Amino acid sequence: MSFRLPAALAALTLAAGLSSAASATELRLSHQWSTSDVRHKVAQMVADEVEAAGVDLSIKIFPSKSLLKPREQYRPLSRGQVDMVVLPLSYAGGERPEYNLTLMPGLVKNHDHAARLNDSEFMGEIEKILAEDDVMVLVHGYLAGGFAGKDKCITAPEHVEGLQTRAAGKAFEQMLAEAGASIASMASSEIYNAMQTGVLQAANTSSSSFVSYRIYEQVACYTPAGDVALWFMYQPLLVNKSVFEGLTEEQQAALRAGAEKAQAFYLEEAKKADAASEKVFRDAGVEIARMSEEEFQAWREIAKKSSYKNFVDNVEGGQRLLDLALSVE
Repeated sequence: MSFRLPAALAALTLAAGLSSAASATELRLSHQWSTSDVRHKVAQMVADEVEAAGVDLSIKIFPSKSLLKPREQYRPLSRGQVDMVVLPLSYAGGERPEYNLTLMPGLVKNHDHAARLNDSEFMGEIEKILAEDDVMVLVHGYLAGGFAGKDKCITAPEHVEGLQTRAAGKAFEQMLAEAGASIASMASSEIYNAMQTGVLQAANTSSSSFVSYRIYEQVACYTPAGDVALWFMYQPLLVNKSVFEGLTEEQQAALRAGAEKAQAFYLEEAKKADAASEKVFRDAGVEIARMSEEEFQAWREIAKKSSYKNFVDNVEGGQRLLDLALSVE
């Protein structure tokens, strides 16, 4: 994974100096999304709470990949070249392969399960790895996704057999291939045209992407995240650990208080995003399908033979981490 520091950030760093609690009260936060996205709202909520606390600390947010490229944020954060980021942790899977477990099919069943996972021994182990890179979690959060079929509903493994399918993440590609799908790798922004031209018959992505890219115009059936869902992606707000520890006790307390409020908001908004996507598809005349618990377990069995096995075979200590994650009820 490449993490070259963009010229704009280098210039900013030279001009303003890197943030440190001893000399500055402004922290810089980078993320890739628009200001209307829930992940920006989470960051803004923390910034607003810190500002309101009156502890001589502020957070300047750089949205829409205006400071760093999406996949080139982790190392600058680790090095203190940026203070805070919101990003899918699996983006740093090339740096730390353990993080790939935060985008793994069937590991998280629903949002309440995700919240329990965030407070588990498994997440504690992930946080230990983050700490080794001088990074810590301020706000935990998972976002969910579903399936869409151009001509039919997709809820069980047999439904993708022989279909040209787009998956969100390598682990999902491995699982879908094991189920008999042909894999077409592309950005979620390319799903619409691929379905329109007949290149793609099925897709798996996040609830928000299904809506923002108007996939409802190209499909016959949508399987949203509901009581059970296969696709969950961990997307926390992270802070450089040394920067945080260099703040005053009052500043740290303000950040933690803002983070606690933002985390509760994140969970509720993630649930709303799934429900909102279902309404959009239903209003567009698309059939809505539900994945059953039995179908979820069937997918997990496929994942065990493919995605899980690949993770365990290629990551030192991978079996223990996987077992910790799977032990969370």
